[in-house]
Amino acid sequence: MSKFVLRPVSTGYKFDLTATNGQVILSSEIYATRAAAIKGIAAVRLCAAAAKVENQTEEGYKTETHPKFEMYQDKAGEFRFRLKARNGKIIGTSEGYTAKAGCLGGIDSVMTNAAEAETEE
Repeated sequence: MSKFVLRPVSTGYKFDLTATNGQVILSSEIYATRAAAIKGIAAVRLCAAAAKVENQTEEGYKTETHPKFEMYQDKAGEFRFRLKARNGKIIGTSEGYTAKAGCLGGIDSVMTNAAEAETEE
């Protein structure tokens, strides 16, 4: 089962959403407090299932409203995504994928698993 792993870091708190195999599929920013990180997890749970995918790797892509996943290609040529909340703020980012299909699979995994994922500290 997927889970949110919440942990302290030197400047606050951070969480990762991990797949059943333990691989990180979404990472948060650093939050100043534990309470703020918990709110971030709640935002991911709420937004992930309702978010549309804005595929910025395609020419003339359709701009979606928030919440949304933005899929893009970075300077190194890897495919990545970020999840944006209803207010447009980034609430999670992915690792780099060598193939577009892998990136789309990561988005699907977040959409499918975030709502039911438990939080582990």
